[in-house]
Amino acid sequence: MPAGARNDMPAAGRTSARSLFSDVIEGAALVGWIVNSQLLYIVLLAMVAGIVLFRLYSVLGRRTGHERPPSDRFEPVSAPEAAKAEPVLLPDGSGSRQNAADPAARGLLDIKLADRNFDTAHFLDGAKRAYETIVTAFARGERDTLRPLLGDEVYAAFDHVIGEREKRKERVEFTFIGFRDANISGASLKNNIADVTVSFGAQFSSVTIDSTGAAIDGNSNAVREVSDVWSFERNVRSSDPNWKLVATSGEAGLQGS
Repeated sequence: MPAGARNDMPAAGRTSARSLFSDVIEGAALVGWIVNSQLLYIVLLAMVAGIVLFRLYSVLGRRTGHERPPSDRFEPVSAPEAAKAEPVLLPDGSGSRQNAADPAARGLLDIKLADRNFDTAHFLDGAKRAYETIVTAFARGERDTLRPLLGDEVYAAFDHVIGEREKRKERVEFTFIGFRDANISGASLKNNIADVTVSFGAQFSSVTIDSTGAAIDGNSNAVREVSDVWSFERNVRSSDPNWKLVATSGEAGLQGS
C-alpha cells in the first residue's frame, strides 16, 4: 500500500482473512498427519507380514531336493502286495469270524443263504452230540437209535458190523469220555443238499468181550484217543431239521463209506 494511503479495509475483513489463512494451514497439517498415519499403518502391516512369513519358514522348513515324492492314492497295487492283502472275514453267527477265501467258509455261507435258520455254532454242538450218541449206540448194537441218524449206506455198513458181532456172540463194553476238539473242515451246497464235514478228536475206552467172557480186543482201563472225519447231510428245503451221517473215516472203527 503506498505511503500515506489510507487502509480502507474494515477490521472485520482483516479478521476473516486471517481466520481463513489459519484454517488452510490447519487443514494442510491434518492432511499431512493422515498421510503419515497411513504410511505408518502400511509399515506396521508389512512388519507383521514379515514376522508371520519368517515363522512359517522356520516351522515348515524348505525344500532340499531329498523330500519323499507324494504317494499316488490311485496307484495300482503290485502283485506281491496284492498277495499279502488280508482276506475278507465273515461272521459265522457264533461271534467269531471266518475267512471268505476258505472253501468251508464259502460253503457255510451258501448254506446260511439257503437256510436262514442255520447257525454254525448250533450245528457243531449238535454234531458233537450226534457223534457221542452214534458211537455209543454202535458199540451196544442199538439199531433203533442208529437208524434215524444215519444215511442208508452208512446204516447198512454199521448194521453189517453189528450183525457179524452178534453171530460171534461178542459184545463191546464202551465208555465215551469226551472231545479234544471238533471243527468244521468242509461245507458245500448242491441242489439244495447241504453237506458239512466235521473233524472230531475224541476220547473213549472200549473192550470187546467174546462168548466166554474173555477180553479179545481193547482195554476198559485205557483211554483211547481217536481222530474221525464225518460228513453230515440235510435237504435245506425239508421241514425235517435233523442232519444225517452219510460218510465216515478215521480211527474209531465206524467207517461206512
